[in-house]
Amino acid sequence: MVILGLGLLILGGIAVLSAIFVSEPGSGGELLGFDVTTLESFLVGVAAGAAILWGFTILKWGTRRSIAHRRERKELNKLNEKLERVESERRVDDPERRDTP
Repeated sequence: MVILGLGLLILGGIAVLSAIFVSEPGSGGELLGFDVTTLESFLVGVAAGAAILWGFTILKWGTRRSIAHRRERKELNKLNEKLERVESERRVDDPERRDTP
């Protein structure tokens, strides 16, 4: 999800920057090699803005999700270590359980 969010941010940024620096104001002009009218230029800007906002939202959501997974994995590793320690102590204390794995 993080990669998809970054991709949308980059794509929207490229569209906005190309519209600002390449197109001619007032007449629509040319945008990335295509002749566009003023309305089409406006719609490209709206789509670019939506892509940037959507990309930021997906990036934020994906980052939160990966952080939560990392915390959960860390907690499970700690609990697993505690369980292994307790089981090894039980094997040492109980002579009948020494033979069982």
